Amino acid sequence: MASKTHKTITQIDSFLVFGGLGLVVLALFFRPFTIVGAGERGVVMSFGKVQDRVLDEGLHPILPIVTNVKRLNVRVQKTDVEAAAASKDLQDVNTSVAVNWHIDPTKVNQVFQQVGDMDQIITGIINPAVSEVVKASIAQRPVTDILQERVALKNEIDTALTERLQPYGVMVDDVSLVNFAFSEEFNTAIEAKQVAEQQAQQAAFKAQQAEQEAKAEINRARGQAEAQRLVRETLTPEILQQRAIEKWDGRFPTVMTGEGSTPFINLNPQDLSEQATPAQAQ
Repeated sequence: MASKTHKTITQIDSFLVFGGLGLVVLALFFRPFTIVGAGERGVVMSFGKVQDRVLDEGLHPILPIVTNVKRLNVRVQKTDVEAAAASKDLQDVNTSVAVNWHIDPTKVNQVFQQVGDMDQIITGIINPAVSEVVKASIAQRPVTDILQERVALKNEIDTALTERLQPYGVMVDDVSLVNFAFSEEFNTAIEAKQVAEQQAQQAAFKAQQAEQEAKAEINRARGQAEAQRLVRETLTPEILQQRAIEKWDGRFPTVMTGEGSTPFINLNPQDLSEQATPAQAQ
C-alpha cells in the first residue's frame, strides 16, 4: 500500500514539473507580456486595430494572439534634408537642412495610425514639409540677402516647420541651415565682384596715401614759409649789427690804394655830425 502511494506521489510530482515546464514554454511562445524599452512608447493593437491607450516604458501584460504592440522611439531624432529652391531673383539655391525632432509621447498611437513607423514619418511628412517650407522662405529673398539674413531665415523656417508638423504629432526641436550652394554662374559673379571690390579698395588706399603725402608736403612748405617769415620779422638791422659785432675778431678790413693799405671803416655820417656838434659848441 505504501509503495503504491509513493508511486502516485512521484507521478504527481512529475506531472507538475512537466506541466510547469509546458506552461513556461507556452508563455515564451505566445508571450502574454511585452516590454517597452527606455525612450520608447508602445502602440497597442487588437486584431490590428489601434487602441486609444499608449504603453509607457516597462513590462506590460497582453493577450497573446489577440493583442500586438508596436514600439516607436520618442527620443530626439536628427534628419538631414537637401532642399532645392529658387530665390526671388530666380537664382538656384540648394540648402542643406538638419532637423531635430521627436514624436509626441502622448500621441504615438495617432502618429502610427495616421502616418506609420519612423521611416514613413521621415519620408512621408518631414522631407516634403522641409522642402516646401524652404522653398517658400527662400523665394521671398534675393540671393544676395540669403547669407546676410541667415539667422532670420533660420527662425522663419523653424517656425513654419513647427506649425506644419505639429498636427501630425511630430515636434520640432531645432532647425539648422548647414550649407547653401549656388549655381556656377552666380559663384563666378560673386568672385568677380569680390575681385572688383578688392581692386577698388586698393585704389582708394593708394589715393588716400597720395592725399596724405600731398597734405604733408603742403604742411612742410607752410612750415618753411612761416619760419622764413619769422626770421624776416625778428632780424632787425640792430640785431644784425649786434650779431656782426659779436662775430667781429677785432680787425678792420683794409682796402688797397696807391699809397698802400688803408683800414676800411664804415662810418655813419649821422653819427659824425652828432659828434661834431658838441665840439663846435665849445
